[in-house]
Amino acid sequence: MSHDQNFKNLILDYPHQALTFFAANEADEIDEQVRITPVRQEQLQERLGERFRELDVPLLVKWPDGRRETLLFVLEEESDARRFSIHRLAHYCLDLAEMLNTTRVVPVVIFLRRANNAAQRLCLGGDRYTYLDFHYLSCALGELSYEHYRHSDNLVVQLNLPNMDYPPQHKVAVYAQAIKGLIALEPDPEKQLKYLDFIDIYAGLDDNRAVPLDNFMIYKDIIRLDRPD
Repeated sequence: MSHDQNFKNLILDYPHQALTFFAANEADEIDEQVRITPVRQEQLQERLGERFRELDVPLLVKWPDGRRETLLFVLEEESDARRFSIHRLAHYCLDLAEMLNTTRVVPVVIFLRRANNAAQRLCLGGDRYTYLDFHYLSCALGELSYEHYRHSDNLVVQLNLPNMDYPPQHKVAVYAQAIKGLIALEPDPEKQLKYLDFIDIYAGLDDNRAVPLDNFMIYKDIIRLDRPD
């Protein structure tokens, strides 16, 4: 299972909603007028033949009316907090800042579950001064309360409801709510089918029963929506 690829698709399909959710502290002025452009993922090599670093999703955000300077968001999905490297993330951000000649960089880490023991800050310095002080925005999905987010009108939030914190016995209800949000907020049938898969993967239901939802019956075994006869 490539969680990185799943979240890349999610962020690139819904960049405005993704930034509003995953990077809320920096995204309060991101609206539909803002232009969001993905940045090339292969970073320039110092020498040919070296391994390049590949980012998850770097996004360049521009305000056409000039009310804010362009911002670069560097979003990194981390399925296992034990594998997260703040040094690697700092390298990514410095490489991009140099390549794009900017200091306006916002690192964002999306922890699929919890951020247990993940380093939150990297400080380099000596006895007198700190010469590098690096930290990032963190969105640990497994630490978010499902009850707090269940009525959100943000599609990315609704799709991630199964990744949030809720009692195990509520799993089917959470699954149904996520699909209800998808149907309400995404009018494109192809996108609905695509993100039914996303919900199904992260809900982790292990049976094939039909889940009732208003005027639909959701059949997990074949991932489709059928109106009852």
